[in-house]
Amino acid sequence: MPANNTPFLTIFLLFLGLLRFDSFPCLEAATGKLASVPGVYVFGDSLVDAGNNNYLPISISKANYLPNGIDFPGKKASGRFCNGKNAADAIAEKFGLPLPPPYLSLKNPFKKKEKKSAAVTGVNFASGGAGIFNSSDQKFGQGIPLSYQVNDWLSIRQELMNQLPLSEAQTHLSKSIFTVVIGSNDLFDYFGSMKLRQNTNPEQYALSMVLKLKEQLKRIYDSGARRFLVIGVAQIGCIPGKRAKDTTIHECDQEANTWCSFYNEALVKMLQQLKQELQSSMTYSYFDNYKSLQDIISDPARYGFTDVTSACCGKGKLNAATPCILGASLCSDRTKYLFWDRYGHPTEAAARTFVDLMLADDSQYSSPLTLTQLVSS
Repeated sequence: MPANNTPFLTIFLLFLGLLRFDSFPCLEAATGKLASVPGVYVFGDSLVDAGNNNYLPISISKANYLPNGIDFPGKKASGRFCNGKNAADAIAEKFGLPLPPPYLSLKNPFKKKEKKSAAVTGVNFASGGAGIFNSSDQKFGQGIPLSYQVNDWLSIRQELMNQLPLSEAQTHLSKSIFTVVIGSNDLFDYFGSMKLRQNTNPEQYALSMVLKLKEQLKRIYDSGARRFLVIGVAQIGCIPGKRAKDTTIHECDQEANTWCSFYNEALVKMLQQLKQELQSSMTYSYFDNYKSLQDIISDPARYGFTDVTSACCGKGKLNAATPCILGASLCSDRTKYLFWDRYGHPTEAAARTFVDLMLADDSQYSSPLTLTQLVSS
């Protein structure tokens, strides 16, 4: 490129950068540089699965086909339940890290180099259909429950310890972010099981969920982790598939939302207790996904959305009568839709909005710290 075009190019790129920060009128762009994070390690379900289920031989909970991934680099159906990148990807990008690869992709003996690199910068262990309980994947044929994901993390931790001196590895672990996004599938299991509902009430079931989650968080903590980002369950009664069952005005399933509230309330209390038990050596940010989704649905224009009830990809009523599969109808502007499919997976635009809310200094959705404060602590 000729030298006299350089100033114009610089100005143009700066202009594009300003446009990016103005794309969400409700949010103020962070003006300060984010604190350094050495690695991001991800546990959870299909909301953050980066393609682990692609490697499960009998799982039917996969997204390795278009239109999934239509906006991912190379229009690749990577296994993410999304049109592009998900929230876990967006978090890693915010801290200048590579996208955490799916753990199962690193088990290939020809990927030793990639495994060594990812062990340091971050790995994604999440699995579509996974839950806190080991039984929560049965509806989908096969998934990787949280306890198995933690087992996989311990394998990666050993890889990390083999590469770094002990003190450096300990520092690395203490400053990395361990993201946990799970619980929705356990609640779906409860909704769908008459036996579960007969044997335990929603409050008791929610308590059993958080106690099991606590066991896994302690296992991760005992491995050296100190900074946790724990994301609550959203209003799953408001996903397109639930709304479509209301044949009149497509209202949310309030009973389902109430059960989500029981879980989130128990989760907040558990995290507070766990921090006390660990004598404050653990720090965490709890993100209220329930309230953030509620606010976006109540005032979508503020967040740049025009449709917060329908699925972008699907067919039928609210485009939610069928899953997002080949031949599905696809919305023309994915940046204006909150939901990607009938199951309530966010579009890439929505995922990035949630991450911006996690990072906002004045976030009303994060406690006791925002994500920005967590990485600076």
